Amino acid sequence: MADQKRAVHPCRCDDCQLDAKGAIAQEHRAINRVVALLDERRRRLFAGLLASQWGHGGVVLLAQVTGLSRTTIRRGQVEIEQGTADVATGVRRSGGGRKRLEKKCLP
Repeated sequence: MADQKRAVHPCRCDDCQLDAKGAIAQEHRAINRVVALLDERRRRLFAGLLASQWGHGGVVLLAQVTGLSRTTIRRGQVEIEQGTADVATGVRRSGGGRKRLEKKCLP
């Protein structure tokens, strides 16, 4: 499942809607192409880093550009600021997800 690519998100910001071939629209498309290649954790960290660099309003704008949740982007910012962003570990914690059908149905 880690090999699946995410679809490239079309930017919904006003700049991209007005001028789809402008410099800002090209930058946003490039960001979305990179985001589509990353797993959950790296996507969150990348978005958090960009939002921090963009300054005030960066989280909201990046949410429009990437389609990611503002909460997800903010969480990435916090992980980077606190230094808790360990990319070497797994994406999800063990034990998460649905229970196996065999475990659910057995008496």
